[in-house]
Amino acid sequence: MNSIVRKQSTLQHYGPQVDALQRGCFKDPFSFLGTHSISETKSEVRCYMPGAGKVSLKLGEQRLECARYSESDLFIAHVNSKDMGTYQFVVDYGEYEIICDDVYSFESSLDDSAMYLFNEGTLEHAYRHLGAHFIELSGKQGVRFSVWAPNASSVSVIGEFNHWQKSQHFMRFHPASGVWDLFIPELTQGQCYKFAITTLSGEVLEKADPFAFKMQQAPGTASVLQIRPPAIALTKEMQAQRVKRNAIDAPISIYEVHLGSWQREAGDRYLNYRELAQRLIGYVIEQGFTHIQLMPISEFPFDGSWGYQPVGLFAPTSRFGGLDDFRYFVEQCHLKNIGLLIDWVPGHFPSDPHGLHCFDGTHLFEHADARQGFHPDWNTYIYNYDRPEIRSFLVANAMYWLEEFAIDGLRVDAVASMLYLDYSRKEGQWIPNCYGGRENLGAIECLKQVNLRSYANNPGIMMVAEESTAWPGVTRQVDQDGLGFGYKWNMGWMNDSLHYMQRDPLYRQHHHHELTFSMVYAFSENYVLPLSHDEVVHGKGSLLEKMPGDDWQKFANLRAYYAFMWAHPGKKLLFMGGEIAQRSEWNHDQSLDWHLLEHISHQGVQRTISQLNKVYTSEPALHQLDNDPRGFSWIDSQNAQQSIFSFIRFAKKASDYVVVISNLTPTVYHDYCIGVPSGGEFKVILNTDEEALFGSGVHVVALTEQVISTVATASHGHQHSIKLSLPALATIYLKKVSDEPIN
Repeated sequence: MNSIVRKQSTLQHYGPQVDALQRGCFKDPFSFLGTHSISETKSEVRCYMPGAGKVSLKLGEQRLECARYSESDLFIAHVNSKDMGTYQFVVDYGEYEIICDDVYSFESSLDDSAMYLFNEGTLEHAYRHLGAHFIELSGKQGVRFSVWAPNASSVSVIGEFNHWQKSQHFMRFHPASGVWDLFIPELTQGQCYKFAITTLSGEVLEKADPFAFKMQQAPGTASVLQIRPPAIALTKEMQAQRVKRNAIDAPISIYEVHLGSWQREAGDRYLNYRELAQRLIGYVIEQGFTHIQLMPISEFPFDGSWGYQPVGLFAPTSRFGGLDDFRYFVEQCHLKNIGLLIDWVPGHFPSDPHGLHCFDGTHLFEHADARQGFHPDWNTYIYNYDRPEIRSFLVANAMYWLEEFAIDGLRVDAVASMLYLDYSRKEGQWIPNCYGGRENLGAIECLKQVNLRSYANNPGIMMVAEESTAWPGVTRQVDQDGLGFGYKWNMGWMNDSLHYMQRDPLYRQHHHHELTFSMVYAFSENYVLPLSHDEVVHGKGSLLEKMPGDDWQKFANLRAYYAFMWAHPGKKLLFMGGEIAQRSEWNHDQSLDWHLLEHISHQGVQRTISQLNKVYTSEPALHQLDNDPRGFSWIDSQNAQQSIFSFIRFAKKASDYVVVISNLTPTVYHDYCIGVPSGGEFKVILNTDEEALFGSGVHVVALTEQVISTVATASHGHQHSIKLSLPALATIYLKKVSDEPIN
């Protein structure tokens, strides 16, 4: 070819194609744009460059000026086929000029076999294929975009790199999978983008990438190009620690945290992930908790949703820093042997226009019928779990957090709303399943698959269900007709025990069963006892303010209640602020009231939690048999008149046990007799009435005695008994320290 090539002017009639390009609706751009053979010796190169003054084709050092088609933004050049090789466009916009590759010269790199699995509902790592990925293709570095939108008439990539013009980067459609893809060279991390989806009715929807690894903070709604770093790898030691700390016989004490309001800096500034890694993890270790549970951190637009209305399920919220900062926080948890759980929301999604609702102009992610697809309580949309692609999407999201970050587990939100088709609906507002029942069969299968894949791929994790009904087998294995969770929140215990504690001690005797009934079903599932954020919002008051009586009694009640909870079978969860006896309800817009720790009463509650965690983790009897009836025995569950509860917690070694007594009246009982399994000497290992905890300081044993010796007097079905003083509104733990002869 000569070094100077004349502009070509012999053009075909491309009116319909130009019209489609101008309307931003082109389903098969590769059939028209790019290089196309028009004879045995000639090729025609077509590009669409909105706003360009002129376009040249750059072939090595040579340039061929392209012809503009009929005053449109379509530019065409004719080239000898034998001279075609790698080429670029030189685009003159008047004030500036750019050189770019022809995006329609690149073959698709989409994995058809992976897309088949996606459509089948079994692509557990869909995030590695769909979304935006930095790759090398034909020797060029760039980004492969791919999005599932089977019912769209056209899809374009729009972003900062093309001035948000929907007519510049039309995507290729794969009819077999319903996926669109396009490779765009020379993009850089941090650039914003969306998908412009033209519906069958001609409406253009600008949607965020469902698989984006980063998103703009509100009010921004765009996805952000982000390189996916290598997965966090656990050392053998860390892996062993994870298996041990999440085991069913392990002490598990979870501190639930909303990162935006735990602590703030001057000017109400959020702490970032790296600051939280130092302060929060250090505080959790100091307080003796074993795990941190983060309220949802997938990117969400509305602060007031607390994260429970996420739009970017694969994007850690950037409110607290970037992806590397979040990874640092996770890695610090691993290094400090602190378990990390995150709240996961597969039950519904919000109606934000850039989100999943009516994604391609149809009800793609949700059911079309509002009786199945809309949640009346939260004004959100419900995933169509019957659709295989939705199962791939949700399973992949669980795998993303567990495998890419080595998170210890997921707390799955609102499981009951997923299981029941009639959840929070009146007669006529729901559709029965194919068998006429109210079970959501698609959601059940989806949850089973999530749990199966999560445990199979990530040994030692814990999957936790927030499930508020009596659905059987939540924590049974899937092959035993269960849902496959590792743990379930014990909402019944939480509701009953809080109702009891809110009552005036004078009337508690009439509601004694509210603290004993939980033991009827305590071993039917693997339970977590939750005092979560849900109990300190929406006018419910703080835990402290739920307690009756004057200020001293409120604190005493709360300390006694915590100790009763820590001794009750089941793992523990406490929402932040509970450990300092926050007086006001939780407010997501401000920091906890840390200044309360200037008062000894609040210090006392904080010390109580610290002591409880220390005793709980060091005493096998308090955690080894949480899911086994052998681990619990009532001493006296019938003393309603005095509102006293006494029981024994056993370790796997039956001779290792802890005696627990709760006196939930404001009356001190001296010389209180209680039966114990064996003779010997007992020591008080916890007393919530200690003066150091802001208690009254009633001595359980005489000042001259260090231990309590048993006597050979039968009581409560045991051959041995002890006498002690029971402080008012207090819980005490006793441990046998020797088998000395009975006095």
